[in-house]
Amino acid sequence: EQCGAEVQKGNPPEERKLQRLFRSREAARMIKRCNDFGAGGVSVAVGELADGLRIDLDKVTKKYEGLDGTELAISESQERMAVVVAREDAVRFCRLAELENLEATVIAEVTEEPRLVMYWRGDRIVDIPRFFLDTNGAEKHITVKAAAPEKFGKSCCDDFKKAYFELASDLNVCSKRGLSERFDSTIGAGTVLMPFGGKNQLTPIQTMVHKLPVENGHTDSCSFMSWGYNPYISEKSPYHGAYLAVVESVSKLAASGADMGSVYLSFQEYFEKLGRDPERWGKPFAALLGALKAQTELGVAAIGGKDSMSGSFEDLDVPPTLVSFAAAVGKAQRTVSTEFKREGSAVVWLRPQYDEWGIPETSSYFNVLDELKELIDSGRVLSAYTPTYGGAAEAVMKMCFGNGLGFDYSTDIPVRELFDYSYGSFIVELSGPADVGSVLGFTVGEPVISRADETIGTSALLEAYESKLESVFACNIVQDGKAGTIPEFKTSSWPSPLIRTPSPKVLIPVFPGTNCECDSAKAFSDAGVTPEVFVINNLTAASIGESVRRFAAALNDSQILFLPGGFSAGDEPDGSGKFIAAFLRSGEVSDALTELIDKRMGLVCGICNGFQALIKLGLVPYGRIIDADKNCPTLTFNTIGRHQSRIVGTRVVSNKSPWLMNAEVGEVYSVAISHGEGRFIANDGLISELAANGQIITRYADLGGEPTMDVHFNPNNSVCAIEGICSPDGRVMGKMGHCERVGSDLYKNVPGNYDVGMFRSAAEYFK
Repeated sequence: EQCGAEVQKGNPPEERKLQRLFRSREAARMIKRCNDFGAGGVSVAVGELADGLRIDLDKVTKKYEGLDGTELAISESQERMAVVVAREDAVRFCRLAELENLEATVIAEVTEEPRLVMYWRGDRIVDIPRFFLDTNGAEKHITVKAAAPEKFGKSCCDDFKKAYFELASDLNVCSKRGLSERFDSTIGAGTVLMPFGGKNQLTPIQTMVHKLPVENGHTDSCSFMSWGYNPYISEKSPYHGAYLAVVESVSKLAASGADMGSVYLSFQEYFEKLGRDPERWGKPFAALLGALKAQTELGVAAIGGKDSMSGSFEDLDVPPTLVSFAAAVGKAQRTVSTEFKREGSAVVWLRPQYDEWGIPETSSYFNVLDELKELIDSGRVLSAYTPTYGGAAEAVMKMCFGNGLGFDYSTDIPVRELFDYSYGSFIVELSGPADVGSVLGFTVGEPVISRADETIGTSALLEAYESKLESVFACNIVQDGKAGTIPEFKTSSWPSPLIRTPSPKVLIPVFPGTNCECDSAKAFSDAGVTPEVFVINNLTAASIGESVRRFAAALNDSQILFLPGGFSAGDEPDGSGKFIAAFLRSGEVSDALTELIDKRMGLVCGICNGFQALIKLGLVPYGRIIDADKNCPTLTFNTIGRHQSRIVGTRVVSNKSPWLMNAEVGEVYSVAISHGEGRFIANDGLISELAANGQIITRYADLGGEPTMDVHFNPNNSVCAIEGICSPDGRVMGKMGHCERVGSDLYKNVPGNYDVGMFRSAAEYFK
């Protein structure tokens, strides 16, 4: 209660800088060893790097004063890295860090004598021989008593409707969309599967699938990640709970189309305080035995993990917890998503044989995996889902939501079996005849789930499913205002640059918090524009001044200025674009920017955070830098009061901007959004003026292509559903949607046209 403010929290802007530094070929090749400042702070981060170390704690940079030697030695600081470089490389490495706007300080040296030594204020406060550290201290012995497992089967009723509504509102099953959308799911322009799929973006995925983050060029190689754990099973039998956690995590990878020969695991263990109680020790012991048996039988190995045996508070204990995380690689084109794709599909249930405890028999499970692989390889799988806590019933319900389809169950399978555990099985929507497994049923166009003469409307199920946590993580609020009518503006002529060039150059500044520079640079490069990523250094007043001078010179040598998205200055209230705007207003930069726009007829664009900066400068909608007043438009907090990350449709209502020369007026383009402060506000008079001038370029649109205030399509409640605007002649454009986050095989589970062509248009403008 008293020291919470002193906990060293993570710092994403700093972590982003570290990513760029470690991507540098020169810097990476200097690093002999590295470690992050996680638990244990300096003692672990530095202490593990070499056998002999001499650490000067006085040189460790601090976020605040007052830390004594012990606190400095163990303080965590998640956004810091400890690296070992050769003595002769230290100065150059620090300079490379400075170029990325990072502090780099020499705090220790590797010694020949194998001892960990720390100094603070001239005193030696730690001096430990390495052989002692390597023994992990004194030996400890404990008696372990593992309890006999208890039966953990589910109690399922035969009432089809009652069971379904109870399932939909169960905390283990209900929608977590309001929580998930708070996190940026499309950063990096490599997301193959969005967290929620289908045209309605309501079917949750079971596996994260993301393209490997290559800096240059493109790849179709992906990382697949999933998890498995059921606390209700683990509290009855930690052994079986751990075994099935492994099965669940591996099955999710299989259902998504991952390469099953590349699977590895990592375990997260969390148990009550153990003390010296043999029965308490028996729980992690049993869990680890179960996990080990699963690994040996399935042929997959755990190569990492983390444990905590402190899950007790007074008389409350956590249930025995062993979460299995599974990772694999695969190809984007082979990826399978979870939402039902079309009406009239046969849906089959592939199930292995089970023992008396509900554990899949190994050989039978492998046969099912082989059968699934063959179906995926042959292109017959439209969608797939492996049942988890809520069984096949949960799978079918969630698979229906994404595209608004329904389902008609076969009566051959008893109701209880639909809701019971069936780990290691697969629900598969086929593109052809149901010639494998058991026929579970068929998809239908009507939004109902039925079995025999019982029918449930999926809208009612969806209401129960999404309303459970609505008061905690809102996602279905009613937004006020009307979208209104804005006349569409279409032209076939645009301004011309002063000098044409077949290879224009774009300057992409990186401010503290910018996180879209790599995506933007790649999008421009693909379009034939040469990108220059320029890191703004603000470590000192002198470095800011130097950045101003160098940036102005670079801008004079560029034809395009592109302000990418991010969270400048932490996305603080009253505008996260303030620092960007202040930098661009500085004398030399302002002069260079004015010359680019007014004399050389260049292009300027700001996305998300960059759009906020352009608004504050006045460059949109006025086309020049001005001092803002109460009549100027602004961007403020989303009405929902949180960050929104999803795919939205934007209707092009004007192609006045050269950035949209390749876009069709009236066409709806899908785009990733990720912001907490994107609500466009302006007075009625200005809106009318912008509309008449064709300066309103894009509007948030629903599935029918109509502008809307519905929070599912207009994520921030922007007035008149405005998503983007431009300057009077169109050469300066700002919009919230991340058009740079495009590429092949992205967002495969959310249908749409993602190519608005703005980067090609920018290149063509100068040719």
